[in-house]
Amino acid sequence: MIPRPFEYHAPRSLPDAIGLLSQYGDEAKLLAGGHSLLPMMKLRFAQPGHLIDLGKVPGLKGIYDAGNEIRIGAMTTENELIWSELLQQKCPLLVEAARLISDPQVRYLGTLGGDISHGDPGNDHPAIMLALDASFVLSGPSGERIVAASEFFLGTYYTALESTEILTEIRIPTPAAGTGYCYSKLKRKTGDFATAATAVLLRMNGSLVEHVSIALTNLGPTALKAADAEAALQGEEINDQTIAQAAKLAMSVCEPVADLRGDIEYKTAMAGVMTERALRTAYSRASR
Repeated sequence: MIPRPFEYHAPRSLPDAIGLLSQYGDEAKLLAGGHSLLPMMKLRFAQPGHLIDLGKVPGLKGIYDAGNEIRIGAMTTENELIWSELLQQKCPLLVEAARLISDPQVRYLGTLGGDISHGDPGNDHPAIMLALDASFVLSGPSGERIVAASEFFLGTYYTALESTEILTEIRIPTPAAGTGYCYSKLKRKTGDFATAATAVLLRMNGSLVEHVSIALTNLGPTALKAADAEAALQGEEINDQTIAQAAKLAMSVCEPVADLRGDIEYKTAMAGVMTERALRTAYSRASR
């Protein structure tokens, strides 16, 4: 199939892009990297009458150190995340996840903001953002507002982003030095969405867990935070028993949908396996 006819717009400023969104309302869609939107348009799952290309809007790219947080422009590509020395040093979880997304062709064009805004529970960045306790800058006709990742993902393809707003920046609290990390992802083949995946950040205080963050990909209508698993590990040692208990608690929040990647029981079991692997790897990388 081919897309329905549409009018193409290439605004040269953020106010112009917001103005076009306000003018055309539900008939308009934003184009970032295009790897989510364009396939949906070809299948006519999305049928916008107006396509607003953000590629020529200045100020939407870049990765910056802002003291106690890292700021990333929403149009920053996956490839730019991978090669960022700042992220390699201060937020390697994001680098590790970007390397596991699709293939090089997609990573050269696909953007962080586009992945997040799409609201697909199969995308990798929503869980990464939950694990990192990120927040998003949303710009609209009334100015900017900041929404925490934990309040942004509301359902499948459904986020807190209003129809006249644009996600312009991602803000991530800089993980403390020595924080362990891992994104463990099971997929059928290179380039596929996750059958199940777990993101972990882990900080130790001697032999005890000082802080842990666990988030799950493609195991519910949105990315999921495994809060009970986190609580069970807090202040405890990392060993076979505590890891198994955390994995069991992570599985308890899963609500996967059966598809070609597996049935509900298999996907839930794989959530536990990915959680165990991610915790063990994060622990091996954490300073103690």
